[in-house]
Order: sequence, then structure tokens, then C-alpha cells
Amino acid sequence: MRANAAIVDVPPAFVRLAAHPVRWQLLRELVRSDRAVWELTELVAEPQSLVSYHLRLLRDAGLVTARRSTADGRDTYYAIDLSACHRELQTAGARLHPALALTAPTASVSRRKPRVLFLCTGNSARSQIAQALLEHRSAGAIAAASAGSHPKVLHPNAVRVMQRRGIDISANRTRHVDEFVAERFDMVITLCDRVREVCPEFPFHPQLVHWSIPDPAREGATNRASYPAFERTAAELEMRIGYLLAVLRAPQTKKRSPDAKR
Repeated sequence: MRANAAIVDVPPAFVRLAAHPVRWQLLRELVRSDRAVWELTELVAEPQSLVSYHLRLLRDAGLVTARRSTADGRDTYYAIDLSACHRELQTAGARLHPALALTAPTASVSRRKPRVLFLCTGNSARSQIAQALLEHRSAGAIAAASAGSHPKVLHPNAVRVMQRRGIDISANRTRHVDEFVAERFDMVITLCDRVREVCPEFPFHPQLVHWSIPDPAREGATNRASYPAFERTAAELEMRIGYLLAVLRAPQTKKRSPDAKR
């Protein structure tokens, strides 16, 4: 009898989960944008019951999160947790060989600065924070703008949460999305479930991405009470934008977003 014949090295959980074709497709779609179940069903061309089953497995593994839509309470938006995937991939690489480590893609040389537009309903918090973070994290290499479908006054907690990160947005003004509809953007990111439903068509067909992020101003009756929600929102946007930078810096083949005609 061979020594250690009964010892089996089971592949890491992430490898086993991601190896399934449907789950891999779901992860790939969620990398591009937060999605509702009915959208994922169309994109992977599988029955809703099967898609829901695989989404539950991904959620149980901590790779995918879910949030009830603030536009239509019957919908739930699913999002990939890229930080969790990153950790799991690093663990899987180390299990195979200690020399295998993940490296970020190198920045590509572009003839034109990428442009990104962030949208939410009021342009008073989420989109302002996202714009400031992207401009700051890219050191000006990416042009960012923000707007809303129903602009409101810049929220003082948005100013405060960015001040704690060394970024001053106190002089920013809020703007209506109509000011940007004729401009060229590489990517338009909706941060609000409601604004996603009324997002206008842009003539140069940018990639349309949705991040389902609740309005922090709705949590708490006063600015002081809602401030922790602004910290959570800024932290989530910091994480998402960190991964977005890798996408914007990587060589891209221009293709029309599947959301371009909804």
C-alpha cells in the first residue's frame, strides 16, 4: 500500500464554485454591473430557478451580495464582492504553488483620457463621492463627472466624509444629467436604482454599469444620525473604484454595452 494514498487534497472552495459554467457566467456578468435575477436569466440563457440556485451558492460562499431595489421592491440587485474574490484567488494560488501571486494589470498608454459619468437621483452624495474618489485615486489620469435626475443641494455629510479622506468637495455644485447627454463618455455608472430606470441614452454609446448603492441620507433623521451610512457608502465606493481603475487602465476592445437598449 502506498504511503499517504488516502490523503486527498481537495481544491479550494472558490475553484470548485467558479469552475461551474453557469456560476462562472454569473460572476463574469456581475463583474460588469449589478444585476437583477431576471437580467441574469436573460444574459446566461438559463431558467430563473437554476440561476437563483447558483446565486444562492455564491451568496453562501460570500462571493456575491444582494440588495432590495429602492426603485422596485420586487427586484433584488446582486453584486459581486471583488475583495472576497481577490482573497480567494490569492489563497487558491498559494495552495497550488507559493510563487503564484496575483498582480494588477499594468497601465496602458492611451491617446485619450478615459471619461466616466456617475449618476444618482440628487447628485448630492453618492455620485459626488464617486467622482471625487475616482479623480483622486487616478491622480487626474481619468476624467470624472457626476449628475442627477433631480439635483438637490450638496449634502454636508458628503463633504465631511470626503474631508476625512483629504479631499475637498465643498465648492462642488450639483448638476442635472441633461447637461451631459451630448458629451462623450467611456462609461456611465448609475449608483441609484431609481436613476437607472430613467437614465437617458447617450449618443456615443458608453458602457452602462449599475452599482446598486442605497442613499445614505435616508438612514437617520438628522445629519449626525446618518453620518455612519455615509462612511459605509464611501468605503464601498472606495472598494469598487479601486477595481474600476484596473478596468479603465487595461487595454479595451470597444463594444456596446448590453444595457445600451433596455
